[in-house]
Amino acid sequence: MTQDDITLLVLAGGQGRRMGGVDKGWICWCGQPLIVHVLSRLAGQAGSVLINANRTLEAYERLGYPVITDLEDDFKGPLMGILSGLSAASTPWVLVVPCDTPALPEDLVVRMIDNIGGCDIAVAHDGERAHPVIALIRRELAEDLREALAAGERKIDRWYERHVWCHVDFSDQALAFTNLNTPEDKTNLAQRLERDGST
Repeated sequence: MTQDDITLLVLAGGQGRRMGGVDKGWICWCGQPLIVHVLSRLAGQAGSVLINANRTLEAYERLGYPVITDLEDDFKGPLMGILSGLSAASTPWVLVVPCDTPALPEDLVVRMIDNIGGCDIAVAHDGERAHPVIALIRRELAEDLREALAAGERKIDRWYERHVWCHVDFSDQALAFTNLNTPEDKTNLAQRLERDGST
């Protein structure tokens, strides 16, 4: 597998309930929208990029990448966003990341490739907990995911367990996986990164 075999899928289609219902991709952090931080961290590391969004579509399109909406309405969660990305991608692999994790490791793609081995799914782990929405997934799993969603499955972990999967250790960059769910999270992450000397 090379970087050209991967489509980067940025999930920006949620409801942002804990942020007051705003479109989280456009929340400003350290001078830029969250979606811009994520795209910048991973720029040039994948063969193609897709943005999964269900609101403010024209704004996302102005970022210069294809924008896909969920295949079904009613905000059915990240698994629906993942299915939409797997269905739209033309590469054999899809790297899924959320739009609210602005400090992602700049070597995320390389390390996921190097450590997936013979698995169909690799999930980032920060040394204390897994981050299921940051995962490298074989595109061929799209049909199985479609069937799982049709049967009512909404839990990412349970769907992963249907397949051969592994964790990828990022315990040396635990802060990089901090996601911003509340206004307080924005302040806390900026302060912690400053103390840590990270960029």
